[in-house]
Amino acid sequence: MVETHEATVRFGVLNETGDTESRVALTPDIVTRLGKSGVSCLIERGAGAAANYTDDAYVAAGATVASRDEVIAAADALGFVDRPDAAVLAKAKAGTWIIGMLGSFTDADYIDALEKAGLVGVAIERLPRQLSSAQSMDEMTSQNSVMGYKAAIVAADAYASFLPMMTTAAGTIRPAKALVLGAGIAGLQAIGTLKRLGAVVTAYDVRPASKGEVESLGAKFLDLGLDFSAGQGEGGYARALSAEEQAAQQAAVDEKAAGFDIVITTAKVPGRKPPVLLTRAGVEGLKRGAVVVDCAASDLGGNVEGSTVGTQVTDGGVTIIGAPYLASGVATTASDLLARNVADVLAHFVRDGKLAQAPGEELDDALVVAGRAASATAAEK
Repeated sequence: MVETHEATVRFGVLNETGDTESRVALTPDIVTRLGKSGVSCLIERGAGAAANYTDDAYVAAGATVASRDEVIAAADALGFVDRPDAAVLAKAKAGTWIIGMLGSFTDADYIDALEKAGLVGVAIERLPRQLSSAQSMDEMTSQNSVMGYKAAIVAADAYASFLPMMTTAAGTIRPAKALVLGAGIAGLQAIGTLKRLGAVVTAYDVRPASKGEVESLGAKFLDLGLDFSAGQGEGGYARALSAEEQAAQQAAVDEKAAGFDIVITTAKVPGRKPPVLLTRAGVEGLKRGAVVVDCAASDLGGNVEGSTVGTQVTDGGVTIIGAPYLASGVATTASDLLARNVADVLAHFVRDGKLAQAPGEELDDALVVAGRAASATAAEK
């Protein structure tokens, strides 16, 4: 039997690390933070090791370290980097809150499974970003920022020359020319990092507001001669373009991309198939030795036509890196940010010493995608 510290809500986190994941949804600092709010924490043994957090550090902060099954059995709420698999759902007791990126936009069957198991599903991907009260809960923003930074580092590592201009006794080496497609959180971080590394950076995004943001970082805005004045969707995310808009954008980007050494694509549409920004023709137009990092690569496709998760080199000598797991490559910082996001979502629902949803509150209604009845029952107790 797991013994937890005196608290009204028990929050559990499991080990999600593997070949592509090194992050953890709870850090020792957050254990201390939640403890001040009357929430006790349980964590599976070794869950934070890949992010450089030891079991001893969690215990020192006040958490209980236990086995996987013990954490699942004792927790009132479970927090995740991604989402739990069917085996975890089967073990979780009815009424347990499941907090994470649940894929609710594209996987109705998963949400239905939560509902049938009597679990309360809290989908962070549905966070209404425009609410000031939600900013500290925005996992997508925090992790995309880490992703954009790492994308620039990965591109620089794969590129077989210097990024900055170098003047030496043997001659002058020109700076690398980098193109960032998608100037959201990830794109802006990629721009800033590439600039600091010395590259000459150009960027493009369909959102009109992005031009000023790009230029404020010292980069040029790529003029495609197109007008997508309604390019911004709800919540600050880029909307999906129409078929005609995509075709026009692709043709223009393909033509312009040929002059760049590095291309980083970051245009994700949350929970949906990402738009193709660089076609096969565009890739074929790149010079030998060019590097493309596709942050949107996944089972749903990517921003680069034909990109897959992993690294491939075309017959023309272009390296394409499909990299959806970049944030995991900066596991300590990414975990610090993600743990704060998840903890603040949890804390939002702790009311009068219980986990409960407030019916009619915008944030609650947006995030709770399964188990509303269970949430309401908890609120009444």
